[in-house]
Amino acid sequence: MTAERKLVLWFAVGAGGLLLLWLLRGVLTPFIAGMAVAYFLDPLADRLEERGCSRTLATLLILAAFFVAAIVLLVVLIPVLHAQVAGFASRLPGYVEAARGAIEPLLAQLQAELTPQQVEDIRSAASAYAGDVVKWLGRALGGIVSGGVAIFNAVSLVVITPLVAFYLLRDWDRIIAWIDGLLPVEAADTIREQVREVDTRLAGFVRGQSTVCLVLGAAYAVGLTVIGLDFGLLVGLGAGLISFIPYLGTAIGFGVGIGIAFAQFSDWVPIVLVAAVFVTGQVLEGFVLTPNLVGDRVGLHPVWVLFALMAGGVLFGFVGILLALPAAAVIGVVVRFAVSRYRTSALYGVREGGGDEEGVGADNP
Repeated sequence: MTAERKLVLWFAVGAGGLLLLWLLRGVLTPFIAGMAVAYFLDPLADRLEERGCSRTLATLLILAAFFVAAIVLLVVLIPVLHAQVAGFASRLPGYVEAARGAIEPLLAQLQAELTPQQVEDIRSAASAYAGDVVKWLGRALGGIVSGGVAIFNAVSLVVITPLVAFYLLRDWDRIIAWIDGLLPVEAADTIREQVREVDTRLAGFVRGQSTVCLVLGAAYAVGLTVIGLDFGLLVGLGAGLISFIPYLGTAIGFGVGIGIAFAQFSDWVPIVLVAAVFVTGQVLEGFVLTPNLVGDRVGLHPVWVLFALMAGGVLFGFVGILLALPAAAVIGVVVRFAVSRYRTSALYGVREGGGDEEGVGADNP
């Protein structure tokens, strides 16, 4: 088989896999969640095996501890978060009215300084832009809801995910060995090298950033609760979870927290303290947590992570969000590999002797 026919075959297999993923996206959530749990906990199972524990017993112990901890955490947090969400929803109209009261004098002053035509142009542009944003958010949230919330509410997620995680974690090494045996002989070493690169970057980001999110969520929640901010636990935990996308969680949490603080407090001191909590969290993330837990070798830029999550949610719903980071890591590694091959190819202008067609080294811009 020629190289061109092999390339066409691989493209056909990839397109078929994407089509199958899209067709089955409504039932894949518990399986992908179980796979993520197994991938996350596999290093711990390997360590227990090294200490003489059988793989099956190690899997049982790890998953039992993992799911018990998750259930206890949910049982403790859900009632508190439910009460805070309900309270926030009941007070939201008051917050909106307070914000409107603060903004109306500024708008009146701005309107007095502009011509009627300029005011109308700004209003029309704002209405059109807001409409586009609402439509886009509606499509994105609709895809997430249709593909994810219904599955989350189903019993299958609770029942199937632990089973999938158990069998995958128990047989993880055998599955990897079986897949390795299917690799094309001529390209096996190259594929293994790129897969190791993907695993390094993905594992470093997911495991490291998850720890960063937990630490930040706890710090924000405790800090805001101590200050006395309404719904401080909800805002803090939410900001920590959204911090899976670097800088976004702090920005959203800061905006929401400051908005609630302005509506709640008449004194400037608590407002400044709320801002200080988020500034301290950002400094902690940027100079302590991320350098030590994530590092610089991950290679997943925050903008690329944000785009991958949003695109996955729009295209495949909640399943797309689960698969966004692995896909982003794979695409990033493949692109870097393709660029490195391109820069040493005749297409880039490099001769076999090492210089380009004008005698300049390939490493020079």
